[in-house]
Amino acid sequence: MTSNMIGASASTETVELSVNGVVIDAAAIDAESASHPEEADPDYAARRALVVRELLTQRAVTLGLLVAGTDLDDQTTDCLLEMECKTPLPSDDECRRYHAANAQKFRSPDLVFARHILFALTDKAAMTHVRSRAEEAHRELVQRPERFEALAQTLSNCPSGEVGGNLGQLSRGESVPEFEKAIFETSHVGLLPGLVNTRYGFHIVSVERRIAGLALPFEAARETIARYLQERVRHKSIQQYLTLLASSAELRGIALDVRPGLLLQ
Repeated sequence: MTSNMIGASASTETVELSVNGVVIDAAAIDAESASHPEEADPDYAARRALVVRELLTQRAVTLGLLVAGTDLDDQTTDCLLEMECKTPLPSDDECRRYHAANAQKFRSPDLVFARHILFALTDKAAMTHVRSRAEEAHRELVQRPERFEALAQTLSNCPSGEVGGNLGQLSRGESVPEFEKAIFETSHVGLLPGLVNTRYGFHIVSVERRIAGLALPFEAARETIARYLQERVRHKSIQQYLTLLASSAELRGIALDVRPGLLLQ
């Protein structure tokens, strides 16, 4: 079928948006635009989403999955894709090859056992004063590291101060990025050489122990790998399917940019 389409960068105001003669009115486009505030061009994103929805709606009607004039719902969309975008399960060999090529992704988490003393930033104390107090305490601990627990109990603004600043076992993702970077992106054990500055204030940190993550055997990672590979194939299959629907349709008012994950937005 013939297509009369314009690119995303061109003006769409003078060209009526339609799919196989079904017009998508301006009110619908304006309403859909509100759902795409993060897009560089919300108007184009809205047109693209509405066109994809109309393409799927028309296909569902053709296959008898939907009554003409009825809105497309998630259940019907899933049924349509199940029928026309069958996703094969990855074989055991495919999963093993992926594991071998990406072994670094499949490890038990690195663990750090640490203590800290927090000098919190508040409206009542100037940042320079708080930093000065933290630096003074840090200098004392460089000379007398055995004083860490006592200073944590008397100086820390964190509840952990009651137990000598003990934070217990930490893994990635359990603390703010600034703190996590300071303790995980180094192999240092003992008192860290400088203060750790986070959104909460200044921290004196002592790493008590590190336990490096271990490589997970294939058997432990197989299920995760299979899900990932199947989802990757599914996304590609859906992209190809939408491209096929668009190329077989008469579209006006848009040059359809079918991106991976479009239906998942």
